[in-house]
Amino acid sequence: MAEAWSQNFEKGNESKKLVVVDFTASWCGPCCFIAPILVEMAKNTPNVIFLKVDVDELKTIANEWAVEAIPTFLFLKEGKLVDKIVGTKKEELQMAIAKHATTVE
Repeated sequence: MAEAWSQNFEKGNESKKLVVVDFTASWCGPCCFIAPILVEMAKNTPNVIFLKVDVDELKTIANEWAVEAIPTFLFLKEGKLVDKIVGTKKEELQMAIAKHATTVE
């Protein structure tokens, strides 16, 4: 599991695209609520890479990124944290994706 995460994470960093990491759990009600919305966002934004981390399966990854509540969304560009959202705020997620996906550095 952790190896697959590392490979996907590295691919995202190398692509220079925005990477949105969704820290979630199968038992988390709000996570289940936002999941289909994220699937739709992923379909509509092919220039963004979406990764999902189950905090129960990948506790070390969640700890590395200091995730204290779920859902937590980290927005990364070239491996650097550019934004963080905790909770199921669809509009806030859309705004952060729009802001960071179009930033040219």
